[in-house]
Amino acid sequence: MLLKAFIPFYIICFALYVLFTRQPDYQDGEFTPGVIHFIQDSATQKPVAKAIFSVDTLRDTVDAYYPLRHFTEGQQVKIIYQTSEPSKAAVYAWWGYWLQWDEILASVLIPMILLYAAKAITAGPTPEAIVEELEMQKPAKRKKHE
Repeated sequence: MLLKAFIPFYIICFALYVLFTRQPDYQDGEFTPGVIHFIQDSATQKPVAKAIFSVDTLRDTVDAYYPLRHFTEGQQVKIIYQTSEPSKAAVYAWWGYWLQWDEILASVLIPMILLYAAKAITAGPTPEAIVEELEMQKPAKRKKHE
């Protein structure tokens, strides 16, 4: 019963969270095409996927890497960027923009940890606590006017 109530609540809360926390903002952002190029990272000396895009006369680059998301050289992608600051951009895709592994993991683990903690705290009450709870369930006896 609790699970039937929790799942719709979780879906609604997670959807609202995702809709209003994306950066750059989906409502205010603009879209432009971009091209994937693999550029050698100076620190690791490994090729890293970067999306190159142009806004007006400005040409910019955004990191396209995200776990479990794979690109090929020259692949066309859609870029979402802030109109006030085009350097704040992201590759627009379900995985990596809308859904992010760390948020999904946290949104599942945190309620489970809190549920486990609540069960651990309330499990095995003392006999005094049980007696007190039973006494609270009894209706209060009314006294007649003296």
